[in-house]
Amino acid sequence: MTHSQPPGGPDRPAVLHSEPGAALRRCAAIETEKFATGHWGRAPLLSRAAELPNPAGFTDLLSPADADELLSRRGLRTPFLRIARNGELVPAARYTGGGGAGAEIGDQVLDERVLELYSGGATLVLQGLHRLWPPLTEFTRHLAADVGQPLQVNAYLTPPDSQGFATHYDTHDVFVLQVDGRKHWRIHAPVLADPLERQPWGGRADEVGAVADGTPALDVVLEPGDALYLPRGWLHSAQAQAESSLHLTVGVRALTRYTLVEELLALAAEDARLRAGLPFGLDVADPEAIEPVLTETVEALRDWLHRVEPAAVADRLRRRAWPASRPAPIRPLAQAAAVDTLDATARIALRDGLRCRLRADGDERVELLTFDRTISFPAQCAPALRTLLEARPVQVAQLPGLDDDADRLVLARRLLREAIAVPAAGPQRWRSPGGPAAS
Repeated sequence: MTHSQPPGGPDRPAVLHSEPGAALRRCAAIETEKFATGHWGRAPLLSRAAELPNPAGFTDLLSPADADELLSRRGLRTPFLRIARNGELVPAARYTGGGGAGAEIGDQVLDERVLELYSGGATLVLQGLHRLWPPLTEFTRHLAADVGQPLQVNAYLTPPDSQGFATHYDTHDVFVLQVDGRKHWRIHAPVLADPLERQPWGGRADEVGAVADGTPALDVVLEPGDALYLPRGWLHSAQAQAESSLHLTVGVRALTRYTLVEELLALAAEDARLRAGLPFGLDVADPEAIEPVLTETVEALRDWLHRVEPAAVADRLRRRAWPASRPAPIRPLAQAAAVDTLDATARIALRDGLRCRLRADGDERVELLTFDRTISFPAQCAPALRTLLEARPVQVAQLPGLDDDADRLVLARRLLREAIAVPAAGPQRWRSPGGPAAS
């Protein structure tokens, strides 16, 4: 693995992804519509570095020096690191230990143990980097908006001529972003199309092994800056070449039609016919005895499905999907200072990446639904909240529907305290009491 890149860090300049579609264009070298209709959930897509918009590749997201920083100086703990060798996970006790005096932590990553295992051919898997490393937090948030699905990011650091995992499939789509070194990928068609999370490859190990012995659908070496999209279920294996390899895997935790079925069945518990017990003395092992009960139950389910309200299903899907993606991080101390110094000339904006929905709650209240809670407001706040949800910065004095600036300030301060809004970028600067101005 090359280390010509100077030590990076989460505060260095990164490629901007805020323009809609910009993050996806870094991963797929075709138009979004063509990707959606021709590849999304259907077929792999190889995108060479020369076809992608960033000539520097993906080192702005995580470089080899950044990986060393995480492994040595950031107090990393399990499960943010896994280590695999010869296709099997190494027990965490082999590379973790106490955090030193006063830490009272028993599972911190020990860099010298990591060195020993890596030098012996083990693959290091940095997990959940969308929660740990700011450049990836930013990139993942924008890519999640482009694809409309929650994402996770892992990094795989593989020594020369080594392979961390045997041929397998994932139960989620992935974008593979080759950061450093070269890696040989062999891709085979699925043994099970569109597997669910409850259908991992281990249950079909014999089928996977048989297909993996055949001619691959795609046999390719990824170079730095290359990207590869794989739908869930496609078999794959990867081996580092003569040098060490670092690649990112962006996992897409897509919702499925089966997810919809699960939520429909959860709602079906409201139907009394479907809650009824089976007949007394029923022999559940007898198909002839089960048949009339099954027919009656299917009819009851069909009747209920015709009455189900889309709004009820949407509410359950929202509560399931929204918590899987977090909005942009906030700085708690700066946000608290902004609340204390807010005046009517200040501008606020919706927190970037925050998914929320406004709905009426009777005639006198409205509710703001977010990824983690429901917040109630007086109905007269609705016009101001709708203005904020347009995702454009607004001056507190221009929030509509309220009687005066005093009421507007009460609402704006609450939105800042609830982490719904943030101070808008602009010329104004927030001053901590007794301290210097802060952006």
